[in-house]
Amino acid sequence: MSKVSQVTLAFWIMKILATTLGETAGDFLSMSLGLGYYVGLAVTFAILVALLFLQVRSEIYRPLLFWFTIIATTTAGTEISDFMDRSLDLGYLAGSVILATALALTLAIWRLREGTLRVFPIRGRDVEIMFWAAVLFSNSLGTAFGDYLVDDAGLSFIQGALVTAGIIGAVALLHYFSRINDVILFWIAFVFTRPFGATFGDFLTKPVGDGGLSLPRGQASLVTFGLLLAILYLSLDRRRPHVSKRG
Repeated sequence: MSKVSQVTLAFWIMKILATTLGETAGDFLSMSLGLGYYVGLAVTFAILVALLFLQVRSEIYRPLLFWFTIIATTTAGTEISDFMDRSLDLGYLAGSVILATALALTLAIWRLREGTLRVFPIRGRDVEIMFWAAVLFSNSLGTAFGDYLVDDAGLSFIQGALVTAGIIGAVALLHYFSRINDVILFWIAFVFTRPFGATFGDFLTKPVGDGGLSLPRGQASLVTFGLLLAILYLSLDRRRPHVSKRG
């Protein structure tokens, strides 16, 4: 039995909501609670390590545990991106390049070891650990790139969301109308759903003068979390075994 969620439309909706939640929750810890980036990063990584330990130790797919771990990687990705930009003063572009390199190396090692990069089904702890490493780097990269679009490239939150939505839409079209490997398309979509969710999270919480709705970060996090749980509940009975034909 695979240890990860089947990749369906519900998966991608929940992934976007998880990235939105990661953005708002990460900012809530470091900014709203005043913990700062060092303490915020320590807190989010402690939670992430605990969830990863439980996830990898589990012998079966546990939906709540899996998605809580996804949320933890998106929250940690927010803290990593902000830490590289504001504490290490690398800037979002340099941070994106570093994280893209780390993701590429992780996927290359995975491909060399296993001969494939398919994400469903995933069996075995070594493969699962590489999967979660790739997920963490992907979400961190997506955060840095999304912040680059808004803070450095000068796009509004809506414009940044439209750019990343356009890339996701192009990937969807390639999935249905091209012969490009599904695994490649999956990781491209996985990376760019992160900045899409992040820019949407910024749109919810940033001041009106900056193009946002100025919602409290805690409130935005709770609403997003509720939506994610609702979709997860509705999708549980629809989960069926699936084996990809390509990858």
